[in-house]
Amino acid sequence: MRLTVLDRGHRRRARLFLGMVRRTSGVDMPDVVTMLLYRPELLGGPMLDLTASSMRGPSYWTVPEREFFAASTARLFRCQFCIEAHTELTRLASDGALDATDPVAARPEALAMRDFLAGVSRTPATLGPAPDVPGAAVREALHVNLVWNVINRLGLAFGFLLRDGQLESGTKALHRHGYRMPGFLVGGRGRGDLVANLRRAVFESPGTTTVAERAAAGNGGARAEPWAGYVAKVRDTPERITDEDVAALVAAHGEDAVFEITVAAAVGVSLHSLESGLRVT
Repeated sequence: MRLTVLDRGHRRRARLFLGMVRRTSGVDMPDVVTMLLYRPELLGGPMLDLTASSMRGPSYWTVPEREFFAASTARLFRCQFCIEAHTELTRLASDGALDATDPVAARPEALAMRDFLAGVSRTPATLGPAPDVPGAAVREALHVNLVWNVINRLGLAFGFLLRDGQLESGTKALHRHGYRMPGFLVGGRGRGDLVANLRRAVFESPGTTTVAERAAAGNGGARAEPWAGYVAKVRDTPERITDEDVAALVAAHGEDAVFEITVAAAVGVSLHSLESGLRVT
């Protein structure tokens, strides 16, 4: 992890929980979980609500197909942490029947949707028509895509790594609990529009940075350097973010500011992609 606060900056209840998991399993929590448990009112609470609903709620798409979409998005972004995790989750969810490493393993509808989601993620301005599936199915897949557009960008920005023993234990836990965490760690289950809840949390919560600064990162508006180049990378080429990029910003502005601006940029561009996909549905 490139930000120490994501490893060691948690509130007391989260620290106790992470320590208990480490003692009982012998393995640290994966980086994505420790990130989501850090300041859950800004990101983790609403993101986990949206993830659980999108990945395990009622849907036209099977659970393995949704994991297949997640693995495909990870390959698009070249986020190795997410590639390995969702390839294994696809295997677990399908009892080995669906192989996320096989580009034509899924049913035709899922393959067509995978290709559409790739355009939503990378070239939303030039999207063709949505696949010939029910409109609700398109919206459900777009919500899956929103989640992993955000998480892959954050994983690349913050340098997520899979450590010894984490793949098997972490994926089994995620699959078993359906992407939910105890309420005492992240707050009560979200109600209403889960996408709107995420937007409000990221762009309206109190923070080290101002609401205006986060809005600028989220909409790609002009910002002074050193933020401008970094925000552009988070939005457009997160795989090019380096340790040096993050270290320079931390030295100038502190870890919480880097966390907030990174989250705002990742969520903002991902919401824009979602809206582009919805317009052609």
